[in-house]
Amino acid sequence: MSRTASVTRNTKETQITVGVNLDGDGRCTLKLGVPFLEHMLEQVARHGLIDLSIEAKGDLHIDAHHTVEDVGITLGQALAKAAGDKKGIRRYGHAYVPLDEALSRVVVDFSGRPGLEYHVEYPRARVGEFDVDLLHEFFQGLTNHAQLTLHVDVLRGKNSHHIAETVFKAFGRALRAALERDPRAGDVVPSTKGSL
Repeated sequence: MSRTASVTRNTKETQITVGVNLDGDGRCTLKLGVPFLEHMLEQVARHGLIDLSIEAKGDLHIDAHHTVEDVGITLGQALAKAAGDKKGIRRYGHAYVPLDEALSRVVVDFSGRPGLEYHVEYPRARVGEFDVDLLHEFFQGLTNHAQLTLHVDVLRGKNSHHIAETVFKAFGRALRAALERDPRAGDVVPSTKGSL
C-alpha cells in the first residue's frame, strides 16, 4: 500500500504544496524562497529516507515567518495523511546526531496527540539572513498538524548552523524510525486503545 500524500494550503499570506512519500529514498525538490529552510529540509529527506517535494510562495517581502510556519503546517498535514491509520508502524523513533561540537536528540511519538517540547538555544539569532527563532514555529506547526509528540533537545553546541542542522538530521532519522513498518506488528495499530 502506497504511503504517499499531497497537500495544498492557500491563505492570503502563503500558497504551499507539499508531497511526501514515506517509503522513498531521500529525493527532494524544494522551491521555497528561504534557502536555509531548504537546506534543513534536505536533511530531513536524506536522513529520513522520505521523498519530499515542497513549493511555497509567501509574503517574503515582510519576512519569512508565515512561509516557514505554513510549510511546517502543510508538511505536518502531509505526514499525517501519508501515515494513514498508522497500522504496522513502529510509532516511536529517536535519534542522536552530532555535527562537530553540536549534539542533538530528537524523540518522536506518532501518538495522535500534538505536543512539542523544544529545548534549543542558539548562540546567534541569525544564520545568514535566516532568523533561527522561526525554527520553533516550523516545528510547532508540524507537530500540531501531524498530531505527533515531539521532543527536541540540543545537548551541546556553539555554532547556530551546526545546532540547527543536528536538529533537522535527528528529526529525519527519528521520523524514519517511527514510521518504519514493524514486520512483527503486522496490520495492528501500535496502541492498546486500538487507534491513534
